[in-house]
This record gives sequence, C-alpha cells and structure tokens, in this order.
Amino acid sequence: MNRTATVERITGETRIEVTVDLDGGDSLVTTGVGFFDHMLDLLSRHANIGLAVKADGDLETGSHHTVEDVGIVIGQAIDRSLGDRSGIRRYGSAIVPMDEAAASCALDISGRPLCVFRGEIPNTTIANFETELAEEFFRAVANGARMTIHIDVMYGSNVHHLIEASFKAFARALRVAISIDPDEKGVPSTKGTLSS
Repeated sequence: MNRTATVERITGETRIEVTVDLDGGDSLVTTGVGFFDHMLDLLSRHANIGLAVKADGDLETGSHHTVEDVGIVIGQAIDRSLGDRSGIRRYGSAIVPMDEAAASCALDISGRPLCVFRGEIPNTTIANFETELAEEFFRAVANGARMTIHIDVMYGSNVHHLIEASFKAFARALRVAISIDPDEKGVPSTKGTLSS
C-alpha cells in the first residue's frame, strides 16, 4: 500500500507544497521561519514520516499565514495518504517531557476535525515564529486531516521547550495512530467508514 501524497496550495498570501510519506523517509523543510522549520523537522522524525515542505509566504507581515497554510496542507496530505483508513490503529496518545516542560497529546483519526489546545504559552517570538501560532498550526492540521486533536501543554517555564514538547507529543501520538494494526481487518469503526 502506497501511503504518500503531495498537495499544493496557492493563495494571494502563500505558495505551499507538501509531500508526506506515512511509512517513513527524510525531512526536507523550508518555510523561511527558522523555529517552525525546526518543529517540522522534529515532527517528521518523531512521527516517523517522510515530510517535504516548501513554503513561500508573505513573511513581511509575520509568519501567521505561512504557519497556518502549511498546517492546512500537511493535514490534507496526511488525509490523502491515509486513503480509506483501513488497517490503521486510529487512536494515539503520548506524554512528552522536554526538560522542565511537559505536554500531552491524544488524537483520533476520526474524519471529524476538532482541535482542543490547552496551556499557557507566553506571547513572544522565537526565530520569526510568533508563539501563539503553535495552536493555530495544530488547528489547521486538524481541519486539513479531518482528525480530532487534544493537546495539553501541562507545565514549564522555557517557551521553546513548551512548544517543542507539544510538537513532539503530537508527533508521537500521530506515529501510533497512523501505524498499521495487524489485527485490524478493515476500517476501525463500527460505522464502517472514517470519511466523515
């Protein structure tokens, strides 16, 4: 089964191209936002997915449009890569410590987009990444991938660590949810579909 997809999105604010391989591969990320590139690299590594992202955005207005649109397109690429979702575990969860910080993520590849993001992250900028955009990214992924994501940034004092813990927790939960369950003979739902 080929679990890959390439999705392109072109608007008046951004031009994004994303390729996802759910069964592994390299990370090649260029968004123009250094901290965001770092977060996407570790997303690829900890989710064990191949991820290529090329983004050109209106960074002179800030990184909001780029981060949100990349989230949408990554979500859409994950959605397409999953096909009809046959054989996947569907659910995943993880708690990740990052030095003094910790975050948890539980997700359901449900066909129903929802993002619940809890935690107090101080508003600041790290390498051109406005920290409030962490939540916007996960909301965009949830909408694009049609999945339910619950992230709880539980505690911590270093803003970099707070955000990194949330990305790693999401990645580790995603790694489980997209993995193939050898005991699952079809779509993991009593409805027989996870398309809506």
